[in-house]
Amino acid sequence: MTPLCTIGYEGYSADEWLESLAANRVEIVVDVREMPLSRKPGFSKTRLAEMLRSTGIDYVHLRSLGNPKAYRDRLRDGWDFVEFADEYRRILDAQPEAVDALLTLAIHRRICLVCFEEDPAACHRSIVAEYVSESRPELQVSHLRYA
Repeated sequence: MTPLCTIGYEGYSADEWLESLAANRVEIVVDVREMPLSRKPGFSKTRLAEMLRSTGIDYVHLRSLGNPKAYRDRLRDGWDFVEFADEYRRILDAQPEAVDALLTLAIHRRICLVCFEEDPAACHRSIVAEYVSESRPELQVSHLRYA
């Protein structure tokens, strides 16, 4: 089995987060945020890529796999996550090139999908991971840190 990791950075310091990636031998972080900006120091796109590069981890941003702002807003207003997941899967269906790029990375390297939310059960990255792993049974989804 090949692990397909996911991780949120909520609740982590940058050092703790990097340690978790290193402990799991992650080679590429795939950022699946629509807008890779963060108020948390070190986690906006440019600084994040630099921080990862300094530890030997590559960075890839796949914006088209991000959760659209309108959906994020609806989730904050109480939209049912199961309904959201169904809608979000339709977005993934419409992004075959990005999904194929992610799949290629996952098959050849140890990757970890990243966004903010700590709990994968409340985050679109888990849907992305499941979606990709459905077409490749050798990929086993592993959510880092979350208990």
